[in-house]
Amino acid sequence: MSKTLEGLTIGAGRDKSKVTFLPEPEPRPRHYTVISVDDHLVEPPETFEGRMPARFAESAPRIIEHTDGAQYWKLEDRLIPIAGTNAVSGRPPAEYSMDSSRLEHMRRGCWDIHHRITDMDLAGVYASVCFPSMVAGFGGARFVETKDHDLGFAAMQAWNDWAIEDWAGAYPDRMVPLAITWLGDAQLAADEVRRNAARGCHVLSFLDQPEKLGLPSIHTGYWDPLFQACVETDTSLNLHVGSSSWICSGSSDGPAEIITSLFFAGAAIATSDWLFSKIPLRFPTLKIVLSEGGIGWLPALMDRIEHCMRYKDFTGNWVHETAHPNEVLLNSFWFCALDDAAGFQMMNRLNPDQVMVEMDYPHADSTWPDTQHYLQKHIGHLPDDIIQKVTWKNAAALYGLDIPASVLQGSW
Repeated sequence: MSKTLEGLTIGAGRDKSKVTFLPEPEPRPRHYTVISVDDHLVEPPETFEGRMPARFAESAPRIIEHTDGAQYWKLEDRLIPIAGTNAVSGRPPAEYSMDSSRLEHMRRGCWDIHHRITDMDLAGVYASVCFPSMVAGFGGARFVETKDHDLGFAAMQAWNDWAIEDWAGAYPDRMVPLAITWLGDAQLAADEVRRNAARGCHVLSFLDQPEKLGLPSIHTGYWDPLFQACVETDTSLNLHVGSSSWICSGSSDGPAEIITSLFFAGAAIATSDWLFSKIPLRFPTLKIVLSEGGIGWLPALMDRIEHCMRYKDFTGNWVHETAHPNEVLLNSFWFCALDDAAGFQMMNRLNPDQVMVEMDYPHADSTWPDTQHYLQKHIGHLPDDIIQKVTWKNAAALYGLDIPASVLQGSW
């Protein structure tokens, strides 16, 4: 059974007036150079200011004060939570909630780029890829859900302008620019990829399972213009787990632990879906990235694929292809790990050139500020060359980031 992200009730109803900030952490020891390939930002109030066409000046997304004491984004007649578990780093888990919050109830690094850099320094993370939060949706889905698509399109472009120019642009050596695109039309989506690539943004956050939002399936060929644009501009296609507002769950009345323990299952489902869509075969240089999906489940999926190929003449899809699906899986997909001991113990089953790490700041899953500690615990046994690949080399190559020699020597 599945649930939508907006339907979750984890931590709902908690006392919003109780706000506790944990003691300010001391800077953590740096064992490795780290590029975190999955973090999130919380959009500040000025995100859309001055970026929307004049005719939408009054209807642009804006933050409002609600009667329940929380802040929300207002987009048309829809109220979108400003944070929830998207911004809980530095707070005790007992106060985590899916309810909307207020900017002053979260660490300033959640929504202020200058404070974000400080928080990265505290955790020993040099560079970061930041995905959207609630007002956009991880893959930009909120904007295509508008009644006025012209408004939604303008908001999508305004979000990209802010994220590229103000957020990542403030620290271009340390923040990898990431964009979303217009999900209402594949050709317009492709045009937006090219618009952003022309100004140096080659990272796209797309939906892991578009069909879950009532959009065309990846098996239809509908999205081919977008994939072609990504290939032409060397733009990586990043599929964040949950970006289609869908997560894997159990019984409808089951406890929250079922949802949180199965989070990786969404990545496994999306990976199989994209693999057997044959998109990687039709677009062999397309870089498909599973963001926040982990790696521990990959060997099991590969074992099952190997088994299924015994009766491929029965299933009938992967019959005449020269490449084995597991070969395609290990060469066309990139994966990232958070707190994933089993995955790193099975690195010999994976392609070490396409595994990366993440901090997931400021989400509930985040390892901040102890990211370096978790990494040392999980990868310390690996050979030095593999450690360098997964902590920074693979991400730097994928996202086109130059790491100064001083940083590699432990100073920045």
